[in-house]
Amino acid sequence: MNPYPVLAEMLNAAMLPASPLQFTPRDARLPDIPGKIHSVIGMRRSGKTTFLRQLQADRRAMVPPERAVFLNFDDDRLEGIGTEQLDFLLEEYFRAHPELRGDHTCYWFLDEVQNVEGWDRFARRVLETERIELVVSGSSAKMLSREVHTSLRGRGMATVIRPFSFREYLRHRGEEPANEPGRWTPTERSRIESLFRDYLVEGGFPEAQGLSPALRIELLQGYVDTVMLRDIVERHSFSRVAAVRWVIRHCLRNPAGSFSVHRLHTDLRSQGLGIARDQVHAILDSLTDAFLLSEVRMATDSERRRNSNPRKIYPADQGLIKAFDTSGRTNLGHSLETVVLHELERRCTVAGYVKTEEGMEVDFLARDPMVGEELVQVCFDASDSATLARELRAMELAGRMHPKARRLLLVPDRSSASRIEADGVKVQSAAEWALEPAGG
Repeated sequence: MNPYPVLAEMLNAAMLPASPLQFTPRDARLPDIPGKIHSVIGMRRSGKTTFLRQLQADRRAMVPPERAVFLNFDDDRLEGIGTEQLDFLLEEYFRAHPELRGDHTCYWFLDEVQNVEGWDRFARRVLETERIELVVSGSSAKMLSREVHTSLRGRGMATVIRPFSFREYLRHRGEEPANEPGRWTPTERSRIESLFRDYLVEGGFPEAQGLSPALRIELLQGYVDTVMLRDIVERHSFSRVAAVRWVIRHCLRNPAGSFSVHRLHTDLRSQGLGIARDQVHAILDSLTDAFLLSEVRMATDSERRRNSNPRKIYPADQGLIKAFDTSGRTNLGHSLETVVLHELERRCTVAGYVKTEEGMEVDFLARDPMVGEELVQVCFDASDSATLARELRAMELAGRMHPKARRLLLVPDRSSASRIEADGVKVQSAAEWALEPAGG
C-alpha cells in the first residue's frame, strides 16, 4: 500500500484546530534545554501518548495550531515506512505553510515513532537543519532507555512517564486538594487519607482507574504479559520463555524484597528452569530497561560493596503487587514502600538502602545534589511498639553512618504521626508527604 496519501491525510488532520481533549494533566515536565530531541519513555500504558497530547495543547495555547502538530505512527497502513516518507512529510508540511520555514519555531510530537525505520537519523537531521522542536515517544523495545540514548547519540533528553502519582490520582478523580495539608478540614483529611489507602491497592495506571478489582487485576496482568513477550522475549530472543515468566512473577510476588542473582539462579534450577547465570543478569537488566521493575542497591561509595550485596526490587506500580499476590493478603506495607520509592524517583533523587553494621536496615537514603541527603524509613504499622522501636533504632544507627542526612519516618496517616516522638526524626503522614512538591 502506498503510504503517501495516508501521511498527507495525517498531516492535514494534525494541523487543524482540535476539540478540547479530556485527559488528566500530568505533572511531568520536559527539561528546559534547547537544541535537544526530547524522548518520552516509560512502561507501556503509563500515559506517554496522553502526555504528548498535553504538551501539544500547552503549545497551542501560545501558537497557531499548525505550528504544534501531533502525529501517531501506530497505523497499520504505515507499516514498513522509513526516512523517505518522513522526508515527504517534512516537505509537505512546509509546502502547506512556507511562511513558517526558518522564521518560526514549530513543534512536532511524534508518537510510536519507533515504527518508522531510521526515525533517529531523521530526528537528528531535523534538529540540525530546521526550526522544529521534536518530542518523540513510543512503547516498543526500540524506545527503551538505553536504545534512545544510543540512537540519538547524546542529542536526546529523556523524560520518564510513570503511572499516576498520588496527586495525579486525586486529580483524575476530581479530588485534588486546593489547600496545603495544614489547612485541611478534618473531613478533607479523612477523605484524602482514605483515598491514599485505595491508591496503595489500586495503583496509578490510568486505564485501571475505576475498574472492579477483578478487571483491574486482569488488565494489569495483561500489561505484564505484553512487556514480557514484546520488550523482553522478542527483543532479546530469549528461548526460555518459562524462565523469563518465572523471574517476573517471583519479583512481583516479593516486592521490596532482597535478592541476588546467585539465589535467583539457584531457585530457577530447583524449578527445572536452569539457565546460565549471565542470562539471569540479562533478564533482570531487560526488566529494569522496560521500566517493569526498579532496582535499589546498597547506598555505599564502594562499587565492590554495591555490586556484591543483595539488591531490592520494586514493581513499576503498587497495583501490580495485588495483581500478582498469591497469599490472599493485602500487603500495604510493601505497597507504601513502593509508592515512596517512585515518588523519590519523580523528585530526581538517587535512592539506595542502608545496612548498618548491626544488621538493621533503613529503606532509603535519598541523595539530591541540591538539598543533600535524607534517610527515609517507611513504617506502615506504627501502632506496633516493637516494630516502631526497631524502625527508629535503625534510623539512629544509620544516622551515625550518615551524620549530615536528615531523618524522615513516613507513617500512613496524621493520627499515627502525632503519637510518635523521636529526637532528630521528622515523623510525617505519607499521604501529606506524597503531595509535597519536589524539594518540599
